[in-house]
Amino acid sequence: MELLLETVALFSLKLAYETEGQSPILRDDLMMSDYEREVFGLLVRRGDVEAIQSKVDECLRLALNAIGGGDTVLGRELHRLAADFSAARTPEQLDTPLNALKDYLKDIQ
Repeated sequence: MELLLETVALFSLKLAYETEGQSPILRDDLMMSDYEREVFGLLVRRGDVEAIQSKVDECLRLALNAIGGGDTVLGRELHRLAADFSAARTPEQLDTPLNALKDYLKDIQ
């Protein structure tokens, strides 16, 4: 799950900060330091669903702004997927909405 969380964060930050013609954002970039696999791994081992959701939500807000906000077609879908992720109450319940977020963010890159 840690890799999946890191991937969602990476795709979100790519949407928010990556510009055409510039170097791509990579997992080892400084801006990813708060969203590394190890950081998420610690939260997963603790079972801290709230902290996981908070970290992912930070990234999703950036992505949502990058695609024009919640009033756009892309924004409404991202908001819906984020709400599904936020509704999870256990680590096991995070998997399905997290995969949906990853796939969506990858598709709209």
